[in-house]
Amino acid sequence: MIEQQLLFNSDDVADFDYIIGVDEVGRGPLIGDVVTAAVILPINCSLALNDSKKLSEKKRQQLSIDIQQQAVAYAICHATPAEIDELNILQATMLAMQRAILEVAQQVTGTIKVLVDGNRCPKVDFMCEAIVKGDAKVAEISAASILAKVYRDQQMLDLDVLHPEYGFAQHKGYPTAKHLAAIKEFGMISGYRKSFKPVRALLNQN
Repeated sequence: MIEQQLLFNSDDVADFDYIIGVDEVGRGPLIGDVVTAAVILPINCSLALNDSKKLSEKKRQQLSIDIQQQAVAYAICHATPAEIDELNILQATMLAMQRAILEVAQQVTGTIKVLVDGNRCPKVDFMCEAIVKGDAKVAEISAASILAKVYRDQQMLDLDVLHPEYGFAQHKGYPTAKHLAAIKEFGMISGYRKSFKPVRALLNQN
């Protein structure tokens, strides 16, 4: 279990009424949205949180439900494949983070500090700190990583129902050998990120 606000002493936390944790999922896949989540947890949250990648699918799904029920505020937002192609994946991720942070901030009144997983903060009108491997260190970021991953994984499962021949339920859109082989065999469906090198290469071949 992660201790809430692990990286901050009492003086740091006392300066702000709310901590918003932010994380993203889906920067690497060839298809679909990049998804971000932002979460404010209640004080002394007792959920057994961890980096979403270190949890089983069943545990993530249950925690996603628990987080949504217990959070002070949360939002799950995204940037589309078209936005990714227009902006590039980094800027599209920052855009999706901005959307999630602003949506959460609108749900509360008070001073806010934003903690983002990784090494870069989006441009927002709040104090923001990027924390490398924050999803394994800070409860709010961990909660955000769980919400984002469960949401995006469900998008891929839904896509798998529509197009089972591509194997989205297994690879979740990442560029595995089987995924690339399926694209070559069955063609390109809507939602692929045309600016991504493997997709662009396949489009040029055709």
